[in-house]
Amino acid sequence: MQEAEAVLGRTMTWAEVAWFRYSAAMPDSWLMCHNALAFGIVFLVVPLPLILLEQFAPAVALRYKLQPKVRPLSATAHLRNIMVGGRKMLLLYAPHQLMYLITFKIAGVRTGIPLPPAGEVVAKVVVYALLEDYLSYWIHRFLHTKWAYRNIHYVHHELRAPTGFNAVYAHWADLNVSTVTIIVYLAIVPCHVTVHWLWYALRAIENLESHSGYDFPFNPKRFIPFYGGAEFHDYHHRVEGRQSNLAPIFTYCDYIYRTDKGYRYHKARLAERKKLAGEDNMGKRGSKQGRQD
Repeated sequence: MQEAEAVLGRTMTWAEVAWFRYSAAMPDSWLMCHNALAFGIVFLVVPLPLILLEQFAPAVALRYKLQPKVRPLSATAHLRNIMVGGRKMLLLYAPHQLMYLITFKIAGVRTGIPLPPAGEVVAKVVVYALLEDYLSYWIHRFLHTKWAYRNIHYVHHELRAPTGFNAVYAHWADLNVSTVTIIVYLAIVPCHVTVHWLWYALRAIENLESHSGYDFPFNPKRFIPFYGGAEFHDYHHRVEGRQSNLAPIFTYCDYIYRTDKGYRYHKARLAERKKLAGEDNMGKRGSKQGRQD
């Protein structure tokens, strides 16, 4: 550790000390494969509170459900989604990790110290979010062409009301195509491996949230500009094979390329119905008060 500090020319921060102790004797290849561990933990843990809410407090969950007429999946159905999606991810783990390792080496992804400053971490996460959103939009648009949807993407749309565990319920080719974005953004903007872990985990959380089927008051769309969230993506599943709401994270691509017209029309109709219902209720209350007078 003293040698590392001598090379740095300063005392290491507590985070760098922790990282040095964890990573010093570990091969770079193992460190670079930790993204799979990050994904596995997020995939298994993040959806659980909502699943428990559905099972033990369904009345509370129903208030925020985007498709309330669709019955929540049973625990058995959730387990099936986990097994199907998890099995495909495990089978694809080795070839995906090989592609990542090659990309990491070519792009110059760092594993040592110093750790990147907070400002760099935030900036790269934002860049990765924008790059992945744009690239995924066009990949998703291809998957909704007639041939690709019929032969590949239909599997992911078997459930019109998605759930968190349904996020990776997809055709193996669909899962393979989705890895292209990771290779591209790392090649364009290399980073420290810990930043990649962070973004990989955040992207997994976003994917699970957008497939949750619920729109809670604390949804990130209320705090992050142009964030789509569960409501935006739920409409995409509701209309199945149509090319609508294709971007995975933000809404700007669908707005620019006019693939959110159906969604905006749907939102306008809902707002009009809500307004008419409010006016009708006010009229009924006024009529009732007049009779009492």
